[in-house]
Amino acid sequence: MSDLPDLTQFQVECGAERVAHLVFDAPGRSMNVFSEAAIEDLGRFADWLSTSAVAGVVIRSGKPAFCAGADLAELGVAYDMIMAAPKQARTQVAFDHFFRLSQALRRLETAGKPVAAAIGGLALGGGCELALACHHRVMADSPQTFLGLPESLVGLLPGAGGTQRLPRLIGVEAALPVLLDGARLSAAEASAKGLVQAVTRPGEEVTAAEEWVRSTKHAAQPWDQSDWTPVAPDAVSASIETRRASVIAETRGHYPAPLAILECIERGFPQPMDAALRTEMEIFSGLIQRPEPRNMIQTLFLGKQDHARMAKSGELPAELAELTEEIGGALAGVVRRAGESGMSVEDIAAALEDAGFAGSADQWAGAPPRPHRPVPSASGLESAGLWFEKKVDGRRRRLGQALLRAAAQAGLPHLDHLSAVDQRVIDYAAVTELGFPAYLGGPLALARYLGSRAFELA
Repeated sequence: MSDLPDLTQFQVECGAERVAHLVFDAPGRSMNVFSEAAIEDLGRFADWLSTSAVAGVVIRSGKPAFCAGADLAELGVAYDMIMAAPKQARTQVAFDHFFRLSQALRRLETAGKPVAAAIGGLALGGGCELALACHHRVMADSPQTFLGLPESLVGLLPGAGGTQRLPRLIGVEAALPVLLDGARLSAAEASAKGLVQAVTRPGEEVTAAEEWVRSTKHAAQPWDQSDWTPVAPDAVSASIETRRASVIAETRGHYPAPLAILECIERGFPQPMDAALRTEMEIFSGLIQRPEPRNMIQTLFLGKQDHARMAKSGELPAELAELTEEIGGALAGVVRRAGESGMSVEDIAAALEDAGFAGSADQWAGAPPRPHRPVPSASGLESAGLWFEKKVDGRRRRLGQALLRAAAQAGLPHLDHLSAVDQRVIDYAAVTELGFPAYLGGPLALARYLGSRAFELA
């Protein structure tokens, strides 16, 4: 093998009988993630593969895990880039930026060479999508090895073919828990569903993948074969509609990602793969502009990591306990006034649930009243027209609006002196300890979003 592609996040190794190994081993990282550099590498490799003399490829990891998914820090940078573009151009900017991984995976699976994934350790998000784009998957049977698409848990959808390949491989019903709920499949579970073709003892997955590549002359995905029959649109819609209704009932419509995933399946599944991938990315490009993914990534992923790291080192923000208590007091005050006005305990509980709060108002009992602070002037972010920014009807909706307003007002005075990391940590504590709605990211994230609008809510 000569003229190997110049890669930085992957390495190409030459094995026996012209079997190449594409080794994912991002330098300076403990875990492989799909960074901008990794996406560029994969596209470059796929282009090289189609014209190379190799017999096939084994994709494996040079680290204990296969790949943990996207680089979420870079995702935040991309979000800022998209939102800085003129409004009418944002969808195209997002599409062009994020479609590159999907295109690279598509070129990989259509390069005309057998491609096998040797999966040891976690293969999540983009790592799972990379495995799905291979023609053959071998999985180590170990407690540390799982396949999963957890994007919905941070407000996103799998945008590199996950919503299209997974249902085509195992069926819509079997795919929905993985896509909507972030379920992880062990080697045994993935094998039972037909998602992986071989399960080995740990350490033997690479050899098994090599053997398959050596024994296979031609490989194509099921959807690229002449006998592939797309599912009728009506049949897909019928199976999706019931799940859509349950998602709306469970989330009150506050979390757009599960609904976007269902739309991807409903619209894309009956289409040929190339059209389906474009449909998936069109929906992703709209979703990524929403504030909910940004909020959930910042708080539930980055904030969680920051909190764990700072707690371990004993360096949690000095204001964490005080501000969490202050926000709890603000929420408790709103609930107390609602009760004094004659609102029943049942209606208060329903209002909390409708607004997306977890738990009950009992967790705020005893919190001291929020101290009076000067009203700060803050511009806030571009409004996405979320439900509580509009005039709402009904006591329950008005109570939910009042709770969010009070939390944002409590957080606003602290924004100018808390670092971004400290804000994420405090928001994470508010979500996990106070039950604050995760789709809003936390009281400080909501305060940043609303700015002075927090004092203008009806």
